[in-house]
Amino acid sequence: MSKVVRIDQPGGPEAMYLADVDVPEPAPHEVQVRHEAIGLNFIDIYQRSGLYPFPMPLALGMEGAGVVEAVGRDVHHLARGDRVAYASQPPGSYSELRNLPATSVCQLPDAIDFDTGAAMMLKGLTAQYLLRKTLPAGGLQPGDFVLFHAAAGGVGLIACQWARALGLQLIGTAGSDEKCELAKAHGAAHAINYRTEDFVARVKDITEGRGVKVVYDSVGKDTFEKSLDCLRPFGLLASFGNGSGPVPPINLAQLGAKGSLYVTRPTLFTHIATRESTQEMANELFEVVGSGQVKIPIHQRYALVDVQQAHRDLESRKTTGASVLIP
Repeated sequence: MSKVVRIDQPGGPEAMYLADVDVPEPAPHEVQVRHEAIGLNFIDIYQRSGLYPFPMPLALGMEGAGVVEAVGRDVHHLARGDRVAYASQPPGSYSELRNLPATSVCQLPDAIDFDTGAAMMLKGLTAQYLLRKTLPAGGLQPGDFVLFHAAAGGVGLIACQWARALGLQLIGTAGSDEKCELAKAHGAAHAINYRTEDFVARVKDITEGRGVKVVYDSVGKDTFEKSLDCLRPFGLLASFGNGSGPVPPINLAQLGAKGSLYVTRPTLFTHIATRESTQEMANELFEVVGSGQVKIPIHQRYALVDVQQAHRDLESRKTTGASVLIP
């Protein structure tokens, strides 16, 4: 038996409840993991609220770390007793024990603890595909300016550090002076409080009127239009989340008028669709974390039974850095 957080229909935090479920032997392509820690992410809120629709009832959670209990007969890269971490579809990590496809499950280096493993896979792999794969025309070189919204969040604080390691000048936005200082402490070259400052004007000032090569935007509706105004000609807007709501329809003609701009809507799960790509990305993440160039800031820990409060805190933007649930 395993305790699992589920919902029967989309709703607020109160829609989540703990259920006891039987966990069968893993299917041939699956691995069974007993969680030591579970990652908390905005995508969990999107799924809980119905913004990202799923069949009901739904077990929540996309990220976790723990120990392998059993492997299916077609799984060869893992064995019982292995320390592992993952970000994976389908949801279900808000649990003590689960089966999941083995494709996205990676051995966790001994030097990385379970809390860090649970907090870093979805957010760290997201930072990896953004900074290393979602690139403007001509790529990014040391010294280039990039704009990263929600820079004091879980993905943002990893991106601040990784950008610094790559020699990039990351301009971060956040919703308070304290969060701006946190982003700068983690490697942001500049930080803008979007509640008190016009971030378009500040970006133009910082870049001496040129704009940035790329904007990484997980906020969505509230920042999308102004993000376009921060780009230099041929710049790229990578919209990878909907923290303030979904982006409204866009008139493609304005991309031409603003400088032949590019817009993309990438997702992590396209990038980790194969065992090879997942491992390649994870190896790079493990390397930068293991070297100390990127530290995973875990600022909130909640017991699994307190998952409703964890969602309230995340949704109201009270959290900074990463949060984990402990089963």
